[in-house]
Amino acid sequence: MAERVQDLLLRAAAAVDAELDHALPKAKDEPMRVHEAMRYSVFSGGKRLRPAIALAVGEALGLATNISVACGAAIELIHAFSLVHDDLPAMDDDDLRRGRPTNHKVYGEAVAILAGDALSVLAFEVLAQRLPAGPGLGAAVLELARASGTFGMIGGQILDLEAEGKSPTVPLVDRIHLMKTAALLRASATLPALAGGASQEAVDAMRAYGTALGLSFQIVDDVLDETSTPEELGKGTGKDRDRGKMTYPVAVGVEASLARAKTLAHEAALVAAPFDRTGALSALADFVVERRS
Repeated sequence: MAERVQDLLLRAAAAVDAELDHALPKAKDEPMRVHEAMRYSVFSGGKRLRPAIALAVGEALGLATNISVACGAAIELIHAFSLVHDDLPAMDDDDLRRGRPTNHKVYGEAVAILAGDALSVLAFEVLAQRLPAGPGLGAAVLELARASGTFGMIGGQILDLEAEGKSPTVPLVDRIHLMKTAALLRASATLPALAGGASQEAVDAMRAYGTALGLSFQIVDDVLDETSTPEELGKGTGKDRDRGKMTYPVAVGVEASLARAKTLAHEAALVAAPFDRTGALSALADFVVERRS
């Protein structure tokens, strides 16, 4: 199972990195500093989990690989944008990301903000240029916009900021996680199905799969922030509790959090099972719970 996921992650990274390298402006193109900053964060490592989900969905549904790769690249651009902005002093004020100085530490806050903005715009350019024309393209653009905006990731970030210092409740933590993290993982699973013209049944199953997987992922992330070292994660740890963040471990403890994450991963695998011909979607669900970084 681990070998299957590792192979999928490597294949997704190779295919999507090539797509991203083609889509991103070259570092030597003017204005050079913002282009350097964009590339710095996009090619800073990372598991490429979201593109791997897109690729696994494409393979499960028998879609053309170029559709899954384009969707994975667009989602990764949105993800990179979110990390650049999350690390800013006005947000989480982090100095390290994936073992390297964060974007604003290298390029300054103004350039980091503009680089993040540019990455978010480029995501939709990739979809417009690389997906086949037709209803699937419009549906994919709409899905990604909703997952990224104030009813998705950005809205979740606002709720996260507003909840700092408040007494944690599971319903509020769930709502923050659903918007801030699960929305983009849901899009990772749903975009290829929409763009590839899959049946409504398949689209609905992939949407449910991505949602449960995203919730599980964020719970594990919260646990790792409590239990891991900065060297293991490649970023600062313990800051969620220090800042009074609304997390599952704060609300219910580490053991109950891990139990909930496992339940959600099982739900994800179950709903995807009728379409999971290769077993990759189930393997990814296991990986999300068992990862250590």
